[in-house]
Amino acid sequence: MSVARLALRAVALAAIFAPALVLHGLWRLARARSPWPRLFLGAVGRIVGARVRVVGTPLRRDVIFVANHVSWTDIPVLAGATGTAFVGKGELAATPLVGWLCSLNRTVFVRREDRLRVGEQVGAVREALAAGWALTLFPEGTTGDGVTLLPFKSALFAAVDPPPPGTLVQPVRIDYGPATTDIAWSDEEPGAAHVRRLLGRRGRFPATLFFLDPFDPAQFPGRKALAAETRARIANAAVTR
Repeated sequence: MSVARLALRAVALAAIFAPALVLHGLWRLARARSPWPRLFLGAVGRIVGARVRVVGTPLRRDVIFVANHVSWTDIPVLAGATGTAFVGKGELAATPLVGWLCSLNRTVFVRREDRLRVGEQVGAVREALAAGWALTLFPEGTTGDGVTLLPFKSALFAAVDPPPPGTLVQPVRIDYGPATTDIAWSDEEPGAAHVRRLLGRRGRFPATLFFLDPFDPAQFPGRKALAAETRARIANAAVTR
């Protein structure tokens, strides 16, 4: 890891953050839909080194993207390509600066381990979808080696069982190609260390987003059936790409 490279990228991130925040505030004052979270996150991906390629056609609204989860870089590359909001871990909301930044991009925070509040969390996801958002769910619930597709947790699929009118599910396969194992964020690596490592990483890396065919979740009633169907489609995309 290059300390100089890390420092330069950190400076670049800080340089784009301030104007993006000001412009976002102006859009909000005008009660207009702000493009700045998407533009900022897309720039974050490029600064880190991601070179995004989109395969397929992502829907723009009334969709829940269901994606595999490799690294924190999944968020800027997906948001930059689509403008999607995310379903994120509840503990992020209390993380200084990170939680605030997530809220600017309309993150829906959930605590998967809090089974007593599952209904409330499902309701929050349904509310976002009913408003026409594009929303991304990482049903693995964690990251791994970037190669193995972990089991999908099905609880939040209840948000589209039945789906809000007009809402579709679109599976997404995120692929970092030969850089996958290096980009992947394992449970053994502390979050801050992973961020530092990628900021100091030499060179660029591919980030291919395979947007698979969207489908009506009503065709697969039941949250477990929906989880199994989306997982199978993403796994098959990894084999046939």
